[in-house]
Amino acid sequence: MALARRLLRLRPHLCASPLPSPTPTRLLPSRTYISDMRRSAFIDRLLRSVRSEISFLNNSTPPPPPPTPAPFTVEDRPGEQWARLRRAFPAADGEEEEVRVDATLVDGALPPTRSGVDTGGPPRLHITVKVEVSKAARPGVALNFECSAWPDEMEVQKVFPVRRGGPAPVQQYVGRQFSELDEEMQSAVRDYLEQRGVNDDLAAFLHAYMENKEHTELIRWMKNVEYHIKK
Repeated sequence: MALARRLLRLRPHLCASPLPSPTPTRLLPSRTYISDMRRSAFIDRLLRSVRSEISFLNNSTPPPPPPTPAPFTVEDRPGEQWARLRRAFPAADGEEEEVRVDATLVDGALPPTRSGVDTGGPPRLHITVKVEVSKAARPGVALNFECSAWPDEMEVQKVFPVRRGGPAPVQQYVGRQFSELDEEMQSAVRDYLEQRGVNDDLAAFLHAYMENKEHTELIRWMKNVEYHIKK
């Protein structure tokens, strides 16, 4: 009974005493916040890498391409892997021809060989070249030549006529490989192209021109990557 009376006397004081405040819980970073931090760090690292490469390329600019061989004019295709050359040629029959040369960037290579033995030197770089010769008086017909441009040689692979302006055949017959033709015909075709400026000198020009274009296109590509990353 004595204990009960003591509790009753203390009750007002117990009720008035404030309860102890709970210890605040330590907040942990959310997964979204951590993910954003990691993504930001990755983007910064990628941007630094791209900008470093752009700076390196800008400081190692290749020599400018040689002058375009007259009377060709060059139509560059910024952002694309090829370029086009054009010229007019006065044919023997009095009709003017248009000679169009489409060339890719370097698209292959072979090891340097002599008598079938690898000499260990730099590889022979390859450029695919397509030549079209057409006449204004015959707009629906053209003569096509598929060629390989090596650093010191223009090599013919195929020659065949094509129709322009109409539906193209699904699988046009393009004749034999050039190397399988009669030697006299091969010689005549080479002379035909030589007269129109499609020769070993043009092959050398294309390699020098495409080396410069490759460098320019790579810088453009890097800057486009940088632009899209920053967005």
